Amino acid sequence: MPQNLFIATGIFHPEPGGPATYLREILPALQQKGWSPSVLTYGDAPTADYPYPVTRVPRRTLPLRLWQYRQQAQKFSADADLIYAHTVDLPVPWGNTPRIIKIVGDQAWERCIRRRWIPVTTDIDEYQHGDFGWLANQQRESRSRQVRGYNGVIVPSEYLKRMVQGWGVPEKNIHVIYNAIPAAPENLPGSQQAARQLLGWDDTPTILTAARLHPWKGVDHLIAALQDVPYVRLMIAGEGPELSRLQIYAEKAGWRVHFLGQVPREQLAIMMQAADYFALYSGYEGLPHSLLEALRVGTPVIASDKGGNPEVVQHNMNGLLVPYVDIPALTETIEAAFQPGKREALAKNSRIGMERFDFSRMVSETDRVLRRY
Repeated sequence: MPQNLFIATGIFHPEPGGPATYLREILPALQQKGWSPSVLTYGDAPTADYPYPVTRVPRRTLPLRLWQYRQQAQKFSADADLIYAHTVDLPVPWGNTPRIIKIVGDQAWERCIRRRWIPVTTDIDEYQHGDFGWLANQQRESRSRQVRGYNGVIVPSEYLKRMVQGWGVPEKNIHVIYNAIPAAPENLPGSQQAARQLLGWDDTPTILTAARLHPWKGVDHLIAALQDVPYVRLMIAGEGPELSRLQIYAEKAGWRVHFLGQVPREQLAIMMQAADYFALYSGYEGLPHSLLEALRVGTPVIASDKGGNPEVVQHNMNGLLVPYVDIPALTETIEAAFQPGKREALAKNSRIGMERFDFSRMVSETDRVLRRY
């Protein structure tokens, strides 16, 4: 008999975002493992033809939507064998039904940065223990208290496991399951040169970065590092609240910095293949999917040594790790990356360790953890 799995989330397909994509991909596979999922989410999108029930609570005023979500959550919880939540701050009722949560970042830190309750330069690791005033400290304690209330926690990296332990969750209750990356698009060109021809790129040495343009993504640091490497251009894919500031900041570099806007997934894969390097010099990554996607198409990477990046990048093997924030070190690394033969040597090893991010492995490990509860 199928096990009833109540999925509580804040976003779901067709909305963009990691949890929405993850759930859309894994739920059919969990159905094949004997689970019967039901999804409760915020949103106004029309209900598509999913092979499981999806209930959406409109994003109205805060008190009303919280009340409506809680009312629906009580109904789902009554029939559930297990509750699987995908963010904190959801009004999911406490009861006898076992509950687990997936943590892919620190929502308290992101909220404090976004609302300017702490300086935008505040490092996520610094935020875990520093004193940032009553409001920011209260956000941190609320997040930790909520997560401690779950029977189990799933995280996609060892880095996040250590962070969640710092919130007071026992190590035995935390399960590291690496996320999977989808197969490369079938329409990829056969080589870097073919990809450049398809895109109309010339042979200029090129670094590509792709990110939601938030302060902690470090795109401004990449631009700064390129000031002393005049022969390299930077392609920036993505949009976000920092776009205008970055465009002004990049004016000094002139033609060498290109803002591409939001790029469709398949097009981005071709750009990754065409670039000499993919860079992600961010101050925080739970598990860097963009690095994995670049390595998947054979492109070596340049990344900060923060968060989950070192779990993907083996320094001088499939990419280059750089201390964060260290602009001179980043400049030096970029110069070294374009020395003769360096890219080819790193590209040969781009598939190292990629078996850890296999979809069937992720499904099997998730099923195993869910059944523990």
